[in-house]
Amino acid sequence: MTETTLDRTDPAHPARGSATASAVDAGLDLASQSRTYEVRTFGCQMNVHDSERISGLLEDAGYVAAEEDATPDLVVFNTCAVRENADNKLYGHLGMLRGTKREHAGMQIAVGGCLAQKDQNTVLEKAPWVDVVFGTHNIGSLPTLLERSRHNQDAEIEILESLETFPSTLPTKRDAVYSGWVSISVGCNNTCTFCIVPSLRGKERDRRPGDILAEVQALVADGAVEVTLLGQNVNTYGVEFGDRGAFAKLLRACGDIDGLERVRFTSPHPASFTDDVIEAMAETPNVMPQLHMPLQSGSDTVLKAMRRSYRSKKFLGILDKVRERMPHASVTTDIIVGFPGETEKDFEDTLRVVEASRFSSAFTFQYSPRPGTPAATMEDQIPKAVVQERFERLVELQNRITAEENQRQIGTTQELLVTADAGTKGSETGRLSGRAADNRLVHFSVPAGAESPRPGDFVSVTITDAGSHHLLADPASAQEYHLRRSRAGDAWDRAQAESCGVGTTQVGGAQPGAVSLGMPTLRSDG
Repeated sequence: MTETTLDRTDPAHPARGSATASAVDAGLDLASQSRTYEVRTFGCQMNVHDSERISGLLEDAGYVAAEEDATPDLVVFNTCAVRENADNKLYGHLGMLRGTKREHAGMQIAVGGCLAQKDQNTVLEKAPWVDVVFGTHNIGSLPTLLERSRHNQDAEIEILESLETFPSTLPTKRDAVYSGWVSISVGCNNTCTFCIVPSLRGKERDRRPGDILAEVQALVADGAVEVTLLGQNVNTYGVEFGDRGAFAKLLRACGDIDGLERVRFTSPHPASFTDDVIEAMAETPNVMPQLHMPLQSGSDTVLKAMRRSYRSKKFLGILDKVRERMPHASVTTDIIVGFPGETEKDFEDTLRVVEASRFSSAFTFQYSPRPGTPAATMEDQIPKAVVQERFERLVELQNRITAEENQRQIGTTQELLVTADAGTKGSETGRLSGRAADNRLVHFSVPAGAESPRPGDFVSVTITDAGSHHLLADPASAQEYHLRRSRAGDAWDRAQAESCGVGTTQVGGAQPGAVSLGMPTLRSDG
């Protein structure tokens, strides 16, 4: 564990000196007042789930979510370290908050997540106006560290080298009443040469099945109809307690939970993807026909250099088996372009595998070296211009495939779980949004005379058109639209009527501060 306390004497940062001192001199007891907070999230679904834990911890400690456009008393950054621009993004945000903190008496800034775990003291060296730095293994310490920093008027750094408390034992404030994330494991036992995650989140730690199912049951009792099981390599679940079939058993057990209508999981590793998981997916009605499985490269040579212990033939074989058992399943993936040593032939192999795989979408990345990873020091780093040109060709190919696969959905009837986000054009078009069973995004209209759904309700509609990365459904009459009101919709109504919920899976009535889900897209800025 690294724990450091820094004394602030820099006159350029009076928030630690004059501003806070002035507030104290005026008799303002900051600790006794309801302090507002905002959590800003970057990175993967695991980070999104961790941010729900952070919000739950803060509200359990008496903090209140800041109103939109209001200056919060506390800003927490939950960071990612996977890509090169993660550093610039964080320090850019911190720089913009420097002046705000100077003007806002008693304001605190905390930095956590993977970048904090990696950089540790560097965060305060680059941004000495930060109050708390905490790692991936000690989220539960955040309220104590904030109070200690405020009391001592010093910065607090606490980075543990191993997991302190399994995250799912901490209180949670869920972002959506109708769905929830459930961590089944943390950490990773793989040694991919491009990835820094194992060194930041540690070796794989598995939760006991009973604890996982109890949390799923609690979410369902609280109104959720959908859960997503999370793990760095979700299908290696059970390795810690010696049961290779544990993940398939867990999927089947989720099928026995009354009221749980949709089960998803992310992300599995192709090397560990076994037939029993495919059978469990196909035979468990509430496990959705959707699979996100990272390819990373279609070149066997590059996969070997990445230490990805599968080859393109095995990857395509898994997809064949999945589609044989679930013909309408959608498959998405992650792909890295420009890994060190990648030749034009290697890249063409990737294009070949992408064409054969028919991904409904692909999250594509330009390789960026991460300090501390073997790939960062490999020879034959690919010039930026070459990486960019290959990236654009891959995106063009995948965009064509996505459009073709979306066109195939026209005329099919889909049951959608209605979401709270109507999309960027929702106010203009009047359409609402939902997710199909295969997780495709569908924007739909409610025909005249039909009842509007609530987030968490289900609607059945026929797909009438397809966009680049979404589907459209515009029923011509009420007879072509079916609404199924749900427990989750009821929970949404309750959440809107109350200022906050109760219990460890509480749902706030007020909208939380802006959170970037950090989901990768088909575009790249680096």
